Amino acid sequence: MLGYISGILWYLGNCYWIYATMHTYGGIAKPAAAGILLLFCLYLGIYQAAFAAALTAIHRRFGRGPALLYAPFVWVAVELVRARITGFPWDQLGIAQIDNPVLTRLAPYTGAYGLSFAIAAVNALWLTRLTLRRRRHTRTLLVTTAAVAVLLYVAAFSRLRAPRQEQMSAVATLVQENLEVGADATAGPPLSRAGMLQAFSALSLFPPAAVACDGMPESPSTHCGTPSSEQQGKPSAQYLAPTQLIVWPEAPNDFFDADPEFRSAISQLARTARAPVIAGNIGMTPNRNVAKGYDLYNSADFFLPDGSFSARYDKMHLVPFGEYVPYKQLFFFAGSLLQDVGVFDPGRKRIVFTGDGHIYGVFICYESVFADEVRQYARMGAEVLVNISDDGWYGDTSAAWEHLNQARMRAIENRRWLLRATNTGVTAVIDPYGRVTAAIPRHIRSSLRAGFNYRQDVTFYTAHGDLFAWFCVFVALAGLAGSAVPNRQRAYPST
Repeated sequence: MLGYISGILWYLGNCYWIYATMHTYGGIAKPAAAGILLLFCLYLGIYQAAFAAALTAIHRRFGRGPALLYAPFVWVAVELVRARITGFPWDQLGIAQIDNPVLTRLAPYTGAYGLSFAIAAVNALWLTRLTLRRRRHTRTLLVTTAAVAVLLYVAAFSRLRAPRQEQMSAVATLVQENLEVGADATAGPPLSRAGMLQAFSALSLFPPAAVACDGMPESPSTHCGTPSSEQQGKPSAQYLAPTQLIVWPEAPNDFFDADPEFRSAISQLARTARAPVIAGNIGMTPNRNVAKGYDLYNSADFFLPDGSFSARYDKMHLVPFGEYVPYKQLFFFAGSLLQDVGVFDPGRKRIVFTGDGHIYGVFICYESVFADEVRQYARMGAEVLVNISDDGWYGDTSAAWEHLNQARMRAIENRRWLLRATNTGVTAVIDPYGRVTAAIPRHIRSSLRAGFNYRQDVTFYTAHGDLFAWFCVFVALAGLAGSAVPNRQRAYPST
């Protein structure tokens, strides 16, 4: 019960922005929005309850010390289950250390799960020290072993792929449309479809001349490339080079994949810029097997430099309680609360975009939190990752920054440059070490022209995925299995 209460409070505090998203931007009444947030917390709080229940079982069988040693394994196992079953691995514990250059070196091998394990292990070992305060020799041995392990880790990883200044051989233009979302969209006269296409094309062809980091939180991993005294007043080489890629974000517009006006505008833009274009839109596919007669997708189109349409990717992992209702049959009692939730159909196939001699892995919005899915793009040959998103739904809450940090972790895990184009921000370029190299402020209509690079190397995590997390599941299950075995010493006490 304490674990369950902890989980409910955790999600209320960390995902409070769901209320604002549902009410302010989704147009849902306050009681219904509060009800959705509460249902969300009651649902996901079950995982912290499962963590506490597992530790309780191990504690009762083996004692407090062994239970604490099992804690990091159980924690990671629960995080993996949350990602695979519920489909909401938002803000895993390891994301908290995204700016820790020592711990993030685990990510290319273990994913964010390795960082979660390290955080849980440090806290568990500290509590184990207190638990064993009466066993002086055991406590000393444990603390010494932990200290040696930390020193060996620091020494080993300080020599392994130390972060360096990444070379930039290509230039991308990322458009930030800054379209109002939800209820705010009625604040002023909307642009026509033709007006939006014209405005966004102009931003793509004529971006501002300078890269800004205004609005970026201060952190050791934010490097906006302040020019040296010799470079000040001189144009950067990346601005003299032609754009190799143009990216339009996911946005609340009425761009449809099959709309001739939309396709003509993107085709013209690609030919004028002589560069591939990735553009968010809504895809529709006829389907006689459903009542509405079609499937509706959150999509991204890819156009080649000659203006021809190449491929379309349909978002596979939809936002729960935003784009669909998970396990809807379980929420039959809350039908009136969920009737206004948007409905999209999930895409069926993950693809990469190939054009102009390079391969691009594109994922949409919330898909950036699924490490095991994003790595598939690198496995499929993607030389750069592209994340298009509409973070306008978050308003001015912390969610936009939480989303950015999770995208940064995906760059580290796969050692890939990550280009992030969003409707309202944070639009940014992220290097393979998770550092933000260029960004523009939120809530302005602008575009970012910045350098990046193509990479083809494959990390251990890219190749093998959540192998470490599954190992933690095995250890956790072994501990639970052992806790189920009767304690014969207790069953037959000595006389």
